[in-house]
Amino acid sequence: MKVLIADRLSEKAAAGLKALGADITLSPELTADDLPGAIADAEILIVRSTRVTAATIEAAQSLSLLIRAGAGVNTIDLEEASSRGIYVANCPGKNTDAVAELAIGHLIAADRRIAAAAEDMRGGKWRKKEYGKSRGLKGRTLGIIGLGAIGRAVAKRARGLEMNVIAWSRSLTKEAAEQLGVGYCESPEQLVAQADAVSVHLAANSQTEHFIGKKLLSKMKDGAILINTSRGEIVDTVALKKAIKEKNLRVGLDVYQNEPAAAAPDFQDKELARMVSCTPHIGASTDQAIEAVADEVVRIVQTYKDTGKPLNTVNIREKSSAKINLVVRHYNRVGVLAGVLDELKNADINIEEMENTIFEGGKAASCTLKLDSEPSAAVITKIKSSKDVIQAMLK
Repeated sequence: MKVLIADRLSEKAAAGLKALGADITLSPELTADDLPGAIADAEILIVRSTRVTAATIEAAQSLSLLIRAGAGVNTIDLEEASSRGIYVANCPGKNTDAVAELAIGHLIAADRRIAAAAEDMRGGKWRKKEYGKSRGLKGRTLGIIGLGAIGRAVAKRARGLEMNVIAWSRSLTKEAAEQLGVGYCESPEQLVAQADAVSVHLAANSQTEHFIGKKLLSKMKDGAILINTSRGEIVDTVALKKAIKEKNLRVGLDVYQNEPAAAAPDFQDKELARMVSCTPHIGASTDQAIEAVADEVVRIVQTYKDTGKPLNTVNIREKSSAKINLVVRHYNRVGVLAGVLDELKNADINIEEMENTIFEGGKAASCTLKLDSEPSAAVITKIKSSKDVIQAMLK
């Protein structure tokens, strides 16, 4: 089992994988452009921030499992991986606390303008009067857009600051909001109009690109706070810069559109950096989160080794297109199922899913095949004609 680790991970991950018998190549310096030439015969690829393009997947002739050592998978070409039958797995929930803590840190830093004050003091400027202008957070309303694990963790911490918390999420209902102890908003527009501060916790996909754009920003209160620790593509940077100037928004960012790779030395958007409280995408970078992700990476690989199916896969079709089930009870002998598959192949019937269960004693088994079309009576008769088939029936 050859494993390529193309990012910086905890040593705990490498040690755990070696204990499973993996042959590991550690290349944390690799970039997205380097990966196609470095993937070689790796069966498992583990990345954290490095982008995995179609070119890398095309070059990976032996690759069967791709692990994102984190939650989001927007840096991976899922379509290409799926088209080649490569499992893509992630480590959801392992950096929840770390990201929530940073979101709260940015919330306080934006309200008190900590970064700007520190920069002035380093330049020898004592501007107490200027930086004494803050509203404070106690009693203010925090609106959370996206109430998944991280959004809920932020809500919990905000209540510790004695803030009122309201939320909007596509799947959130009034009943669920009440159970979570947050105010329910029917739309993101309603949320931003009510909130003194907004924290964004959405996954990056085609539906959420520039979700925070001109329309939503225009509905925010003047002087409100906006925090984004989710994904840079979710916020329209051009619209954000304009809103900061026109509405005096205070902003805290950990993620950015077209942000540099982890190992890149430069950040190009200096104008934006001067306008906000900012960090270089470090939301998941605490010792606690890194160790938790390492444990999960090892658990995913071990499960894959033991069962052939990794945990936390994100590119498995949720609902089969199979129209009918064929159940074949048979004796547990060599070649029985091969004969069944041959009959279905000859009838031009595709098998969407297949599961074979062996009974106690090992003499008999039952196989369920999910098919894309119904076999004719003649095909069923041919399958039944084998002396090793006990029964074949459609369900």
